[in-house]
Amino acid sequence: MSESLYIPEKATKAEKYEAIFPQIEALISGEPDLYANLANISAALKEAFDFFWVGFYLAKENQLVLGPFQGPIACTRISMGKGVCGTAWKEGKTVLVSDVDAFPGHIACSSASKSEIVVPVFKGGLVAMVLDVDSDQLDDFDEVDQKYLEKLMGMLGQKI
Repeated sequence: MSESLYIPEKATKAEKYEAIFPQIEALISGEPDLYANLANISAALKEAFDFFWVGFYLAKENQLVLGPFQGPIACTRISMGKGVCGTAWKEGKTVLVSDVDAFPGHIACSSASKSEIVVPVFKGGLVAMVLDVDSDQLDDFDEVDQKYLEKLMGMLGQKI
């Protein structure tokens, strides 16, 4: 696959997801290395939507550990149940936060982050990692993001 994405201009959010989904699938389908795939998924999502921060935290023992990402430096380790990422990990479901300052126990890796969505990735019925996406805008994520990111992470979960 080419090292560039086709991102339609003047497209709706759903149309952008529809356009990049098969491109991401093609990127990761022939690559066996998990970290290479996580890096490319992060880069593709950041490029397509200009999110503030996009990356993965991998479940290792009793913590989430920072994996490949795009954006400013980030928290390195997160405990289960702590912050948005730790909550998504503990509950095993997507957590969508329109205003991170209103989320109890939010971990502020960057004061510029205003809204967030975290989607778990399952392997063998357990959360193996989470996709964390932050925006510097309030209320930037919705059910469209949730639908497509859950679909993308489902595909990733089948590959790992």
